[in-house]
Amino acid sequence: MTTKGLSERRSLQVIGMSASALRYQPRADCNGTLPERIIDLAQRHRRYGAGMIYLKLRQAGELVNHKRVERLYALERLQVRRRRRKKIPVSERQPLIRPGRPNEVWSADFVFDRIASGRTLKCLGIVDDATHEAVAIIVEHCMGGNYLARVLDGICSLRGGPAVIRTDNGKEFTGKAMLRWAARNGVTLRLIEPGKPNQNAYVESPRRADARRVCKAIDRKSDYNPGKTLNPPATQIGGTSPDGYPAATYRISPSFRGAIAA
Repeated sequence: MTTKGLSERRSLQVIGMSASALRYQPRADCNGTLPERIIDLAQRHRRYGAGMIYLKLRQAGELVNHKRVERLYALERLQVRRRRRKKIPVSERQPLIRPGRPNEVWSADFVFDRIASGRTLKCLGIVDDATHEAVAIIVEHCMGGNYLARVLDGICSLRGGPAVIRTDNGKEFTGKAMLRWAARNGVTLRLIEPGKPNQNAYVESPRRADARRVCKAIDRKSDYNPGKTLNPPATQIGGTSPDGYPAATYRISPSFRGAIAA
């Protein structure tokens, strides 16, 4: 516009620009290699925020202002994402009552372990609440909802299905595959309250010891029920062993059970 006869001041007024902005000269970047060091620390320590990275820089002898570290940290979008807790619907609390007959209520839970190579072992334990019998102990490296449904189909084809299955709020038990299987087979899924493993005590009590035995001898899974040491008599079921209790459920007299309990 100055070439068309307008002064510089008038030209700036027309375009709405200040004289200081016109004459501004950008300063040289004084951060140097500081952004690279911040990125390196953030990648090395994934759960560190701007405050911890500032302390690590000061620990290394770097004289830097914490506000500059926070600004560069945010500029590089290194903010640590907050882990949102999964919202689990509160289930109805129900008393832990021992069923009166087999296949009335099953309790299921998972136990995790790790082998020498670092791979995870996932052990599924299912217990009949009435007989204390180990319905199944399945060990796999990976077990999702669809696999769990196939395992339950195989178990039910051999010994019949339960009326109720009590589990925790794990993703395998609350997924769509498990819900579809329960609806197809007419099984009620009873979830315990989050953080209350005592509400699933029938499987929580024996599962860890059993899982250790199974993880040590995966190729001898059939030894769980028939063995003498792995299948001891239990006073809760009238002094019989879990594998023999279903056949003798209605043949044990109440007086004998009282004598055993005493």
